[in-house]
Amino acid sequence: MPVYVLVVTSFKPLQEADPGSAWNLPAHWSTSGWSAAWDTLRPGLENSVKIAVSGSLISAVLGSLNGYVLSKWRFPGADAVFTLLLFGMFIPYQAVMIPLAGLLTDMELAGTIRGLVLAHVVYGIPICTLIFRNYYVTIPDELIEAARVDGAGMLRTYRSIVLPVSAPAFAVTLIWQFTSIWNDFLFAVFLGAPGSWPVTVMLNNTAGSGAVAVQYDQQMASALLASLPTLLVYLLLGRFFMRGLMAGALKG
Repeated sequence: MPVYVLVVTSFKPLQEADPGSAWNLPAHWSTSGWSAAWDTLRPGLENSVKIAVSGSLISAVLGSLNGYVLSKWRFPGADAVFTLLLFGMFIPYQAVMIPLAGLLTDMELAGTIRGLVLAHVVYGIPICTLIFRNYYVTIPDELIEAARVDGAGMLRTYRSIVLPVSAPAFAVTLIWQFTSIWNDFLFAVFLGAPGSWPVTVMLNNTAGSGAVAVQYDQQMASALLASLPTLLVYLLLGRFFMRGLMAGALKG
C-alpha cells in the first residue's frame, strides 16, 4: 500500500499531489515529478553506482581470499584471527566515525568517492569473510590435498579448484554488500562531500523542498528512483541469494 501511494502520487501534477487525495488515482497523469527527480538525483545515482559496485566487488574478492585461507590453509592462530575479524561486525559506525574521518583526511581521501569505497570495503570484510569461510568449509579437504599432491600452490589451488565453485557465495556477498552500500547514509553524509554524495544524501536534501508548496510528486518519484536498484536486485537475484545462503548451511 505505501508503494501504491508512492507510484500514484509521483504521476500527479503538483496541484493534485496533496495528502488529502493520496489514495486517488491522478485525474491527469504527469511525468513532471519524474523529470524533476531525475534531474536532481542523477549525480547522486551516478555516485551511488560507482561506490556500490566497486565496494561490493572489492570486499567480495577480499572476503573470498580471507575465507579460503582461514578454512583451507589454516595457520597457527587462525581461529583467533577469524574471531578478531568477526568483531568488526559488531562495532557501530558511530564509534569509529571520528577516527575514520581523521584517517581519510590524512590519506587525502576525505570527501572523495575513493574514501567512501575504502570505508565500505573495510566494514564489509568481516561479513564477507564469514560467508565465504562457512561456504568453503563445505568443500572436501580431499580436493585441496589432491591439488597439493599435483604441485599446485595456494593461489593455483584457489584459482583452479575453489574459485570455480564459489558462485553461490559470491552471489550472497555481492547482493548483501550492494544493498548495504547503496542504502548507506551515515558514512555518506559524514565522510563525503557535495561532489561525492550518493543518492541517499541527495534524496534527504529533497525533503521539504519547495518554498510555497511541498513538491510531493517530485519527492515520491525521487524515493522510487532511489529504491529501484535494490528492488530490482532482490526481484531478479533473490532466489540466488537464498540458494547461496543454503549452500553453505550443510556440510557433506
